[in-house]
Amino acid sequence: MGRSSAIVVAAGKGERMGGGVKKQFRPLKGRPVLHWALAAIEAAPSIEEIVVVTGASDVAAVAADVKGKFSKVTRVVAGGETRQESVARGLEALGPGTQWVVVHDGARPLVEPALVERVLAAAKESGAATAAVKVKDTIKLVDQYGQVERTLERSRLWAVQTPQAFSRELLERAHAWGKGKQVTDDCGLVEAMGHPVTVVEGSERNLKLTTQEDLAILEALAANGEAQERVPVTGFGLDVHRLAPGRELVLGGVRIPHPLGLSGHSDADVLTHAIMDALLGAAGLGDIGQHFPDTDPAYRGASSLKLLEKVRELVVTAGAQIVHVDAFVSAEAPRLSPYIPDMRRNLAQAMGIGVEWVSIKAGTSEGMGPVGRGEAIEARAVATLMRPSPRFVPSSRDQQAIPAF
Repeated sequence: MGRSSAIVVAAGKGERMGGGVKKQFRPLKGRPVLHWALAAIEAAPSIEEIVVVTGASDVAAVAADVKGKFSKVTRVVAGGETRQESVARGLEALGPGTQWVVVHDGARPLVEPALVERVLAAAKESGAATAAVKVKDTIKLVDQYGQVERTLERSRLWAVQTPQAFSRELLERAHAWGKGKQVTDDCGLVEAMGHPVTVVEGSERNLKLTTQEDLAILEALAANGEAQERVPVTGFGLDVHRLAPGRELVLGGVRIPHPLGLSGHSDADVLTHAIMDALLGAAGLGDIGQHFPDTDPAYRGASSLKLLEKVRELVVTAGAQIVHVDAFVSAEAPRLSPYIPDMRRNLAQAMGIGVEWVSIKAGTSEGMGPVGRGEAIEARAVATLMRPSPRFVPSSRDQQAIPAF
């Protein structure tokens, strides 16, 4: 659905922090707040480019600071007098291939990559989306004299956060339309034009640094997050499809010249299917039959690489990170080794990881079985993910064995 990019806004003066170092550059557990935000955005697989918008006097220092640390940052540009102007300048700096834009505050350091993915996915459905959390306190509307006018219905109130995501065309049109108008966020511009904005439930950890008190809370939250161990988890996938006349042979998204192709509901890319099942298995999300049933006409002739992108989104939303994939294709013919480099590139891009983390091997079945007789092609895959370590919750029987102190 087009290239997705991010604008990270770090041009604020931080006046409510009491002066000194600007809030986006304050240290949070030894790293600048901005680094935390950039690391999270960069870890979102869908994001291919990041533009950082900072104060005019900070551009050179920020550019030098992020160089070599964040591979997806392509430009650091000067912001304007208002946040609105800063985002507009970030939009101008994005590459021409960008169709979807995520806007995030550089002063929200604890955003999760999974939240970025969820907001972006919602925007791709409706054109605009924002992270937000439900308001817990009772909210009252107060007049200029300090008197309560009325109590607002709390069940419908949400506190808006970033990331916010939009189609590029919509966001550019909103900024052109809203010049001279005062809004507090980009959703405000889009809403004022009459376009709906989808709300995606955010996180209480996604706190914006505004005051000294916020910094203390973020320190505690960051320490708690670091304490949560992440462990490698392995998943296995296997798929086999018959060879049939009148079908294209597609493996790893590569169309390979051959008199026979694989029979199936989608493009029958057996290699990609095996990898999808391995990823879903490692993430504890079932199998491809549950998510993309062959009884659903929406997937007839579908590109398996596109389905792999959807699996990647499911995995990231579940809080996991794809680390490595190793796959083996068994085929008596054709010879696959010339096509393996392109397969690796296609699969790596669909999974949002480097090509060096995708391994593909190929071999024959020495004339044995359906594969050896040239009736089918089989693929097997092992996927490694990083997932939060499960917490041990003792059963009642276990608890009886635990001594009391």
